[in-house]
Amino acid sequence: MSKTNKQHIVVKRITAGKHQAHGGSWKIAYADFMTAMMAFFLVMWLLSNSSPKQKEGIAEYFKMPLKVAISGGEKSSSSSSVIPGGGTDFTQVDGDDKRSNTDTVDTDRLRVLKKRLEQVIDANPVLKQFRPQLLIDITSEGLRIQIVDSRNRPMFDLSSAKVQPYMSVILREIGPVLNELPNKITLAGHTDATPYVLGSKSYSNWELSADRANASRRELIGGGMTEQKVLRVMGVASTMDLNKTDPLDPVNRRISIVVLNRRAQTQIEQENVSGSDAGLKLDAQKDGASQLREGTSKPPQSVAKYPEKP
Repeated sequence: MSKTNKQHIVVKRITAGKHQAHGGSWKIAYADFMTAMMAFFLVMWLLSNSSPKQKEGIAEYFKMPLKVAISGGEKSSSSSSVIPGGGTDFTQVDGDDKRSNTDTVDTDRLRVLKKRLEQVIDANPVLKQFRPQLLIDITSEGLRIQIVDSRNRPMFDLSSAKVQPYMSVILREIGPVLNELPNKITLAGHTDATPYVLGSKSYSNWELSADRANASRRELIGGGMTEQKVLRVMGVASTMDLNKTDPLDPVNRRISIVVLNRRAQTQIEQENVSGSDAGLKLDAQKDGASQLREGTSKPPQSVAKYPEKP
């Protein structure tokens, strides 16, 4: 019984084998790393002892493409392209293209304003009856709104800058619509070729056209237009007839309101700035000349003499 229940003990003996020799690949990698570190510190040492001009030459060497280095050509530092070595830079846009894009956007906005004005006129029964006297178009300067005179319906009193009631209604309705764009405006008064005979030589169609343009400006502001939108008010008399074949035609008597595009507005503002700078320089020259004249015209001051000691 005891012999059958006896367990067998198995002992497994593992014989340790010899380790195989490692390869030398790690030595090559370590040698490469040490070589790179030595080269790095050598470059850092050389750069620390180099002058700024030498550093610029080294940087230009690494920037220069192989083709330029071999055959010569423009340096990378003197090129405006963001692509090393040249090539077409699509991030650069010519000045004409930029200007044309800006002009296109500006013209589109003015066309929207034109449609808005036409909608206001058609929706207002009072303005709609005066539609034949309202000319709206796009010019090289911007959106032009012309309110022309009629033989049966004048805009102003005869030979006067007093605004007729219907003209006042038109201007006061147009004024708030002009605030929808930040563009500034100019106003110009026009007359026909009929000489102004009610006044003296000091008052003519030039003064009359300017006064009518200024009266129109007051009506626009009275209707709600921002006063700062006005950039220029002028009178041109009968120099710019609408009907060139008949200088006495009543349609030549008109008020022109131009909502300036950005290019025309910038040009006028730059002209005003350059003119003011020239005026300041002229005033400074006058002040300097007057001070010089005052300095030369002053009598020489007497110098007190003390008696000599005995």
